[in-house]
Amino acid sequence: MDNKKKQNLTPKEALIKAASYCAYQERCHEEVLGKLTELGIYGNDAGNILNQLIEQNYLNEERFAKAFAGGKFRTKKWGRVKILLELKARKISDYCIKQAMKEIDEDEYLKVLKKLASEKLESLSDKNILIKKNKTAKYIASRGFEVELVWDLLNKSSF
Repeated sequence: MDNKKKQNLTPKEALIKAASYCAYQERCHEEVLGKLTELGIYGNDAGNILNQLIEQNYLNEERFAKAFAGGKFRTKKWGRVKILLELKARKISDYCIKQAMKEIDEDEYLKVLKKLASEKLESLSDKNILIKKNKTAKYIASRGFEVELVWDLLNKSSF
């Protein structure tokens, strides 16, 4: 049960709070709408506030998508598949998702994939190399890396 009481602010007060919320870190439209709902702002008022935030450049879907994709890849070592699914869950447009994916350098992506694979293979104590490769592939795929890339890497004699 949520004990938070909905604050009933004026649209002007809500705009100030929402601007502060957006200034703290990049946000997507869905997060801001959720925050406005939390503040007791709905319907046209929420839409007007969103429009004002966009006009004042507090809210930018493309900028959010790029920051999200780059950040999740660099800090959490997420693969493209997981990043893509997360962006879609946040209702980010296909155009912005494409732009965001350009933030991930291909060479760096493959380097991270190789590092994750070798670390996982080394950590497994199984004697059977096929079992080790299978467990490694499942682990890396769960991190959001493309299954084909994972198996291409694991099937190379040495990486």
